[in-house]
Amino acid sequence: MTRSLITLGLINIIFYIVSCSVQTSKDKVKISSENEDQISKSIEEFKNRPIHKKLTCQIIDTTSDDNLLQVVFDNLSEKILPDNEKEYKTVLSWNKSKQAIYMIWVLEAEVNNGGYNQFYFNSSGQFYKHLPDALKLVGANKFADLTKRANDTFEKEHPKITQHQDGTIEGFSKSYDDNPLNKYDDDFYILNKSESLQQIQVAYIRKNKSDFIDNLC
Repeated sequence: MTRSLITLGLINIIFYIVSCSVQTSKDKVKISSENEDQISKSIEEFKNRPIHKKLTCQIIDTTSDDNLLQVVFDNLSEKILPDNEKEYKTVLSWNKSKQAIYMIWVLEAEVNNGGYNQFYFNSSGQFYKHLPDALKLVGANKFADLTKRANDTFEKEHPKITQHQDGTIEGFSKSYDDNPLNKYDDDFYILNKSESLQQIQVAYIRKNKSDFIDNLC
């Protein structure tokens, strides 16, 4: 799952650029040449970004706020085995700060790409019970409340939500029809415009730097 989540991180970048200045004409979406250049530049920078197997105080201190969350997530991803069979156990062996950043990245990447329905459907859903507390830890209380409500709905409406999820793309696509989780996607996107979840996490990392470093300062 780690590779797909890193890819989703790139999708998040593109999603942000487009959503900030997208132009619409009837039902067609137009991206300006300026945005196309910005997307191309972002993709190239993302592909060539440095990935640190060990984080130091210096790396955190010299990394911009725009890149810090990606740097920390990349570092955490390096600690996950390639087959991801022990991902859950590995993540829960970390301190609470590392757990929170990893799990929140998983949540945001999946919701931005396919909503809460996709989050619960994929292996990312294994972390769902931990996420309200993880979000509270970093100070994202409104996101914690929203995700707790989504969790309660998922558990209560599980048979309805999963009735078409038979392992096929068609079944998964159909599961979005009249899905009670859809409303939480809209709430998440609206909330993220007024309270940037990424900025909340960056502020938390800055204040709790020692929880993320691999070498003592």
